[in-house]
Amino acid sequence: MANREVNLTKRIQTPHGWRYCRVLLSANGRVKPDVVFVNGKEERHPEGAYYLEWRDGSKRIRLSVGKDAADASARRLRKESELNALNNGMTVLAEDSQNGHGILLADAIRNFLDEKRLQRKKKTHVDYEAALRYFRQSCTKQYIADITRKDLLAFSVYCRDELELSPRTVFNKFARVVAFLRQNKIKVHENGDAPKFVEQEPEVYEREDLDQLFAACNAQERLWFEFFLMTGMREQEVMHCSWDGINLTRSTITVRRNPKYGFSPKNYKEREIPIPAKLVKELKALKAKSDKTCGLVFPTAGCRPKLNFLDDLKACAARAKLNKEDFWLHKFRATFATWSLWAGVDLRTVQQWLGHSDMESTMRYLKPSRSQQVREKVNEIFA
Repeated sequence: MANREVNLTKRIQTPHGWRYCRVLLSANGRVKPDVVFVNGKEERHPEGAYYLEWRDGSKRIRLSVGKDAADASARRLRKESELNALNNGMTVLAEDSQNGHGILLADAIRNFLDEKRLQRKKKTHVDYEAALRYFRQSCTKQYIADITRKDLLAFSVYCRDELELSPRTVFNKFARVVAFLRQNKIKVHENGDAPKFVEQEPEVYEREDLDQLFAACNAQERLWFEFFLMTGMREQEVMHCSWDGINLTRSTITVRRNPKYGFSPKNYKEREIPIPAKLVKELKALKAKSDKTCGLVFPTAGCRPKLNFLDDLKACAARAKLNKEDFWLHKFRATFATWSLWAGVDLRTVQQWLGHSDMESTMRYLKPSRSQQVREKVNEIFA
């Protein structure tokens, strides 16, 4: 009997919709990742997945084999061997039994990420996806059961030396991969294997810098960044903050779900934050002139969450003749926490305002005060 052929294609997005296109092979016979022929021309398409194609009589069969080019190519060879064995009357074992290794690493990663997509916020899913993509780049193993401690240690080195990630980021990526392996009942790391990094003290804004920043802002910009500073809210929380969560009579803001935009607070915990009279006054003025058909506090013209607070902050810093690299949104949150603790608010209350799940996260903001009063006390001690 003639040998049966299995082709490898990739399903890509074109101006005319999704389409199956032939993959491109390099000189050594390997599939070039993400490169396909479209109307006879080479094009790069990172979207979509690879598919095996073969004929069973007059029927064409397609099987998705994931997004990894190397794995897809290996699956094509195995499927071709399987079909030709069947063609010649041989008994064929299932793939898992045949190789004795179990689940493909690419399949395990795909299943894990599919689960995280349903369980976690988009940002967390993206973080897991990046860590596992880097792991696949550093690891040569095809099957998850074959992964060893050496592969995990090599991953850390790859992130540090090849990708040139910061020590803290390398640690975070390592932790994501360990979580993936643990869920698949693979424990290969030992105590002390996690990459080391120096825990940096949270940076806070100096009052002089904030005065200079706010002086360069227009009224709208000033309100945006005062809101970040005076509430300690995270960027996503500010983006999705709605008027029904603000009580201007009681001077409070409740961080809560905004199902219209698919937003939930971190750890899915609602919390209430008191706001100062100055901010209440400004929010009352904003509400009076806001679009009553849009519930967001800081919407775009089309009543969508504002996505470019950071860009605007950098622009204001540059306008104020300040180093824009010293300005980022989370620094307002750190300043809110630190100033609250310096003012004598107890740790448990600040923890609740920030929405931290543990006290240790809040204690990071227990920093020595650098106020003029403290300087005067130091001068008195050593006068």
